[in-house]
Amino acid sequence: MRGEAVAAAHDLDELKLVFRALHGVLPRYPELLDSHFMAELQTFLHAQAQRDGVDIADHSAWDRWLDSRSATGAGVRPAGAPLPPARP
Repeated sequence: MRGEAVAAAHDLDELKLVFRALHGVLPRYPELLDSHFMAELQTFLHAQAQRDGVDIADHSAWDRWLDSRSATGAGVRPAGAPLPPARP
């Protein structure tokens, strides 16, 4: 599968960071929800998490796996930090 080959070519921690960053700006860029890249990235990360024994249906467990630095999976944008400007 093309998406898996692309994702597998990159460092897992970097892919997690990209996913968290993109997920954090979904309210500002809702078109990401329908992007093939986001779907492929999430599918790849779900498979990796399951291989690590994570129940991806448990949102807290999924968040912890995505961001092992935070017990709450708070993501990469600090609370109150502004979102990037919308593209024209």
